[in-house]
Amino acid sequence: MKHKRVTIRDHHAESALFGRRVFVSLIIVVLAFGVLFTNMYHLQVVDHQSFQTRSNDNRIKVVPLAPNRGLIYDRRGRLLAENRPVMSLEVTPEKVQDLTQTLTELQQLLAIDDETIAEFHENRRRERRFNQIILLDGLTEQQAAKFAVRQHEFPGVSIEARLVRHYPYGEAITHALGYVAKINRNDLNTLREQNKHANYAATRVIGKLGVERYYEELLHGTIGYQQVEVDIHGRNIRTLSVEPPIPGQDLHLELDIELQQFAYDLLGDERGSIILMDPSDGAIRAMVSKPSYDPNWFAQGISYAQYQSLLSSRHSPLLNRSTQGGYPPASTVKPQLAVLGLEQGIITPTTKVWDPGWFQIEGVDHRYRDWLAWGHGWVNVTDAIVESCDTFYYDLALKLGIDSIHDDMVRYGFGARTGIDIAEESSAVMPSRGWKRARFNQPWYAGETVSIGIGQSYWTTTPIQLAVGTAVVVNRGERPVPRLLHAIQEGEVVLPAVVETREPVTLKNPRNWDVVLRALNLTVSSIKGTAHSAFKDATFTSGGKTGTAQVRSIGQEEEYNAEEIDERYRDNAMYVGYAPADNPELVVVIAVENTLGGGGSVAAPMARKLLDFYFEQEQRYAQQ
Repeated sequence: MKHKRVTIRDHHAESALFGRRVFVSLIIVVLAFGVLFTNMYHLQVVDHQSFQTRSNDNRIKVVPLAPNRGLIYDRRGRLLAENRPVMSLEVTPEKVQDLTQTLTELQQLLAIDDETIAEFHENRRRERRFNQIILLDGLTEQQAAKFAVRQHEFPGVSIEARLVRHYPYGEAITHALGYVAKINRNDLNTLREQNKHANYAATRVIGKLGVERYYEELLHGTIGYQQVEVDIHGRNIRTLSVEPPIPGQDLHLELDIELQQFAYDLLGDERGSIILMDPSDGAIRAMVSKPSYDPNWFAQGISYAQYQSLLSSRHSPLLNRSTQGGYPPASTVKPQLAVLGLEQGIITPTTKVWDPGWFQIEGVDHRYRDWLAWGHGWVNVTDAIVESCDTFYYDLALKLGIDSIHDDMVRYGFGARTGIDIAEESSAVMPSRGWKRARFNQPWYAGETVSIGIGQSYWTTTPIQLAVGTAVVVNRGERPVPRLLHAIQEGEVVLPAVVETREPVTLKNPRNWDVVLRALNLTVSSIKGTAHSAFKDATFTSGGKTGTAQVRSIGQEEEYNAEEIDERYRDNAMYVGYAPADNPELVVVIAVENTLGGGGSVAAPMARKLLDFYFEQEQRYAQQ
């Protein structure tokens, strides 16, 4: 029997299956190419700018350029703060393979001391690894030459040239001029809060005190940038573009460096302050605080040992005594109290008070002693200023009362910042009932008012406040705002500083100014005057008031002997004055701490020497 052949393969079905597979594969390929081309479109077209920028970032580096800091001159154009080029040896830790070995070899090569190495490690902890850190500042030519010969052995170490602030007159002008120092974390936070940090991207220092701090924005300038092409190792190949920085503006101050240096030397080893100010517009001619310190220490990077020596000194050299020192004004405020007594009718120019050498509140046993143990006898307001009679002012203060005294003395600027153009200023203390209640939670006592009458008790002033208070008397009420700035220089344009005044002290009877000014003149010209011995034979006319401030209470039966007590408990010697008498050009304030002698024997002779120097100098320049 013959079987019929059966066909197993279905060619038609296989062909259809193949066709479907080809079609699906083709779809997949088309879709894959579609995704590929879409992605290429995004990369090449849509995201072109972004990738171009990222590519440039790998090839082009933007380097910030620090502006040159503005210079500072005195009133006669002499340079007080300048920028000097220096070379420094700088290390980038990220680029150094063995930092310890590198530092050891550099220490041997350049004779670097251990303190400098320790300071480098201290700075390294505050910086990022890719930042350059100064190892040795102010390289000598010999050190630079030694390193240059072997530079190839120290990858990551380089010599950089830059400008460093320099103060040619050193410590004589520190407390007025201030200084710049390295930008720290607090400075950065402040700059960020003020949205100014971008302008400091290339700046290493910032004004810390004095004029340098107050006018930081003017002195700093505006940052610049340059685009440089770098290789794979980050080395500069070429500069593509430069946007130069705008230098800071130059400042011209009212200070006279000759007068400043003379005043600084005049204080010798004494601690204290000297201020010379033009009463007509508040221009500061000299402002000395002693002891002081060299501002170049901070500008060039102060060492730990140097900073500790300043912090640990019991003489507080970091304190600006001219604007922050709180001194009992003593008798130097008697002129203002006399004006108040005359204005309120408590006294007249002829009112006389008997001074037996002490004053006593009725019903109280305690006696307030006059500086002249046997008393001045009958004295009027003129005698009381000329001879500095304490008893007259004990009586006057008690009659005026603390409320009246406080409210009036505030008008002269006591108890408030004067507004001088440096940030370091204290308001000191002009006491009142409210102040004592808030400070000690105690009531005010009549005995404290008596002591206020001679500028003691809780009353403290800064020397700059005394200068303003004296200027108000000299100006017959006009109250200037003291200032160090004379003008700002923008290229060839000089912008004069704004002269400010505060609300004047007005009197119902302006002749009361004349009574006090005549007495101040007699203080130096009359043989009874407490400053007469210092100003006799002077070639100029002047007026002034001496003061001797106690810094420790003396018991009722105790005698003060400066030679036998601890130096820190000795009296302060004070003097306020002006010259010439008719048309004052200068107000002088002197405060000498814990010295042997008082205002008449210590401070007034200094004032005489200062005024002699000033008028001789003015005459010399006038003849040139």
